[in-house]
Amino acid sequence: MFHPVMFHANLLPAARAVAFADALLITAGAGIGVDSGLPDFRGPEGFWRAYPAFAKLNLHFHDLANPQWFHRDPALAWGFYGHRLHLYRHATPHEGFSNLLRWAKSMKLGYFVFTSNVDGQFQKAGFDPARILECHGSIHHLQCSVPCGNDIWPADNLTLGIDETTMRAKDPLPRCPRCGAVARPNVLMFGDGQWLPDRTDDQEPRYADWLANAAGPDLTIVEIGAGSAVPTVRWQSEELARRHRAKLLRINPREPDVPDGGISTPLGALDALRRIDAELRDRRAPI
Repeated sequence: MFHPVMFHANLLPAARAVAFADALLITAGAGIGVDSGLPDFRGPEGFWRAYPAFAKLNLHFHDLANPQWFHRDPALAWGFYGHRLHLYRHATPHEGFSNLLRWAKSMKLGYFVFTSNVDGQFQKAGFDPARILECHGSIHHLQCSVPCGNDIWPADNLTLGIDETTMRAKDPLPRCPRCGAVARPNVLMFGDGQWLPDRTDDQEPRYADWLANAAGPDLTIVEIGAGSAVPTVRWQSEELARRHRAKLLRINPREPDVPDGGISTPLGALDALRRIDAELRDRRAPI
């Protein structure tokens, strides 16, 4: 049975769940980045507020996050993804990431991050890339849009000119070095049969190995900003909590309901992480 738990009673249970854990799994969706100034794409209003040019075209996030645009209109596709790439490159992870990393480093059995975010903010915040599973890929890596092979390469040197009035990218667009076709981000899109999962596949054995050692009642799962519209992260959190009797702490201001035994903190990411960290410090917990 799912039920909301009132926030006023939850700071201490949340802090205890972290303080007495031997292992920490951080599962995160897009909501964790809002306090870093990253746009909220929830619903057409949030998306169109960030991208008014697409409102004029009546294009929603799920319309644009489709690999077919790289074949039909690559300038529009790269206007959307190129703008996001620049945005993520220049974003600074908020203080909550530092709190999480400090907690994670204190764990006897270590930590892992499971995220549907493609923005690379955990790496930028100092988390070990070998302890991150990006289940939907990364915008900081490219692949062929065809694809002509299995090559995945960094987007570090990619710069794009974008007309922010029309949200169209200017030539030259990135190209596949093997066949010359338009390149695209190595990101899992909607209805995507062209995504190359090899990079994510390489991350999965490390995650599985860590879970084999860490999963159990002394594992705490801190889930942040993961909604039910794309439920990959929520499913992962709940399934692991159920299967291994792990503690689940859900931080989400919009969808805070938790399974029986879970801890709900219906606040934004930064606010919740600050409050929990203050509770840990006030009580001189071993963090």
